[in-house]
Amino acid sequence: MKEFDVSCIETISEVLQFLSGKWTFLVITELLKEPQRFNQLRRNLGNVNTKGLTDTLRNLEEHQMIRREVFPTVPVTVEYSITDKGKAFSDIFTEINRWKKEWDLKLVTH
Repeated sequence: MKEFDVSCIETISEVLQFLSGKWTFLVITELLKEPQRFNQLRRNLGNVNTKGLTDTLRNLEEHQMIRREVFPTVPVTVEYSITDKGKAFSDIFTEINRWKKEWDLKLVTH
């Protein structure tokens, strides 16, 4: 078995903190499916409020996880899509899913 590299703990902690933003994970997974406009994302996410979604999208754009494209239409159309950097998370999500299934992780809620 491969030995765990403890030097990666801080990095993993930073990534988990980034993903733990209230809507971050869900927005990434929605945009992995297809590019979407703001209202389409809001509908697909259910009970997300406008400010929460706006803040999440700005944060993801600042970290180059998503791309915001403005189309010169009337009214202006804005579409969000996943970047290559964001797409790289799909492999991580797949691996987490594989691990959970292999080890039959049961989540306990308090």
